[in-house]
Amino acid sequence: MSQSIDSRSINAIRILSADAIQKANSGHPGLPLGAAPAAYTLWSKIMKHNPKNPKWENRDRFILSGGHGSMLLYSLLHLFGYGLTVEDLQNFRQLHSLTPGHPEYRHTAGVEATTGPLGAGMAMAVGMAMAERHLSSVFNKENYPVVDHYTYVLGGDGCMMEGISYEAFSLAGTLGLSKLIVLYDSNDISIEGGTNIAFRESVRDRFKSFGFQTLLVEDGNDPDAILAAITEAKANTTQPSMIEIKTKIGAGCPAKEGKASAHGEPLGVENVAALRENLGWEDTTPFAVPQDIYDHFASIAEKNKTDEDTWNELFAEYKKAYPEMAELWDQYHDEDSASKFLEDETFWNISDKADATRNISGKLINHMKQSIPNFFGGAADLAPSTKTYMSDLGDFSKETPEGSNLHFGVRELAMAAIGNGIWLHGGLRPFVSTFFVFSDYVKPMARLSALMQVPLTYVLTHDSIGVGEDGPTHEPIEQLAMFRALPNFYAFRPADATETAAAWYFAANSKLAPTALILSRQNLPQLSGSSKEALKGAYILEDSTKDIPDAIIIATGSEVQLAVEARKKLLEENVDVRVVSMPCMDLFRDQPDSYQEQILPSSVTKRVAVEALSTFGWERYVGLTGKVVGMTGFGASAPGDLLFPYFGITTDAVVAAVKDQL
Repeated sequence: MSQSIDSRSINAIRILSADAIQKANSGHPGLPLGAAPAAYTLWSKIMKHNPKNPKWENRDRFILSGGHGSMLLYSLLHLFGYGLTVEDLQNFRQLHSLTPGHPEYRHTAGVEATTGPLGAGMAMAVGMAMAERHLSSVFNKENYPVVDHYTYVLGGDGCMMEGISYEAFSLAGTLGLSKLIVLYDSNDISIEGGTNIAFRESVRDRFKSFGFQTLLVEDGNDPDAILAAITEAKANTTQPSMIEIKTKIGAGCPAKEGKASAHGEPLGVENVAALRENLGWEDTTPFAVPQDIYDHFASIAEKNKTDEDTWNELFAEYKKAYPEMAELWDQYHDEDSASKFLEDETFWNISDKADATRNISGKLINHMKQSIPNFFGGAADLAPSTKTYMSDLGDFSKETPEGSNLHFGVRELAMAAIGNGIWLHGGLRPFVSTFFVFSDYVKPMARLSALMQVPLTYVLTHDSIGVGEDGPTHEPIEQLAMFRALPNFYAFRPADATETAAAWYFAANSKLAPTALILSRQNLPQLSGSSKEALKGAYILEDSTKDIPDAIIIATGSEVQLAVEARKKLLEENVDVRVVSMPCMDLFRDQPDSYQEQILPSSVTKRVAVEALSTFGWERYVGLTGKVVGMTGFGASAPGDLLFPYFGITTDAVVAAVKDQL
């Protein structure tokens, strides 16, 4: 009996995936073979998407959270006409190919997020659904649903085991994100064997407790049942939905189906041949797909193009009916909206008295929100401490989706991923916040921010042993060195209001990199020499009167004032030093060599750095013979103003270090 075009199309996805993995001799065939019917059904019969314009604003979003199954996505992108060629599939996992081992955002058209760390895609999908919900509440008018799309995310048992998915979906259920639909590729297999060795809970019951609608498809090879389940999920307008689809890993390959060995290794030449025979795929030529199947996918893509055409007509009418909303739409999508702050003197003079940089940051956020209407952010249950609450903008919730203040709950890891997802969706400028020490929980998703070139802003407060009585569990030591080691990531530790303004200006104008603002709990004085030069990462705060300084003191944050005081004391002993404030080591490295030499001349080898954090990494700027006044162990529980002298981070210690150099 001849197969239907749908069955043959599903098998085309399977064959292309198996061939690419076999040619590369590397990859994960299990997920593409098992999940092909679900993915095909979603992409061909449900999703709004236009291959001719992968960035169409009102497209449905699809995230492959199980990024190891990337060939499933690449096969879909190829067959639907997103620009991936057969040659691209043949170069799977090869250097500079458009088909890397895991999907990479900005690298391959149609990839909505970089996935691979399991569960991360799940959480980013929650962020996208939050963005859609907020934007629809802001812009939609009666008869003009200009923001109206779904977020679909596909992942397996590994994604469900990772704690990040628990955090993210708990929040999604609380928020009632009804346009979030999770497709759970449930095959009961993990790398080490059956999932029952480590994972026996009812995932559907867990999702019910989150507040999700839960549905079950008993046979993952039944496209009609999958279609019915997704249709039912879409009909629920009050809850997000999770569809458990029971599949067999490596489906269709007789020797591998249902076995752990199908997960992460090529099937083998003989098994690929057996897969073809079992599926009734007659052509034995690798990567060969009959023309009528290509024509079928092209006809679906052409039909889908009309979805965008219809939306474009609707949006044109919307702009005429609501010109003020069209103007607001343009503001929301203006990547340069924060550039105006460079010449805004109020912005640069937000405070003229001693104040904590977290407080100054809070004032800056509330100043910027007046000109950046798409600010959308919050904290992991710490907004009163991190000063990230935007007054008069309301809370984003199930009942009030128009609010702009996000409450992530105590979910730092998911918070960062959700922030990525909000930015990836487009139209919003998100920020997230917690205590600096908890950046350890944030780090894996901050790494994805950097990798994806997503300019998410991280507001991280309580920046040093100045936290005080909370003790070593809450006093960051090594965290700044961790962020400085991260490529394409900018960590600012400002010393006063001017430098905090510089940090926010940089963050709000960043296009291709995330930024962390590392902010103090304790009050810091405003420094007479601070300036917009902080936008270069480091600058001369107070200079020597000599052509060649006797020494250079480099400091960040609260310790810049110690360096200033140390210079005064040294002058009394006829030692004339330069004080360099270095709020962002990462940004200073970006400056021309000539500027770096101007600030830190190589002829001056006598150098001291002071920072109430780990001394790791300062050798780059003080040299192997320089001195670093900082932390070499963990903190302690006591008032912050007692801890600095206890750990030897004082003006006198800086003076002694300079004199030791001389």
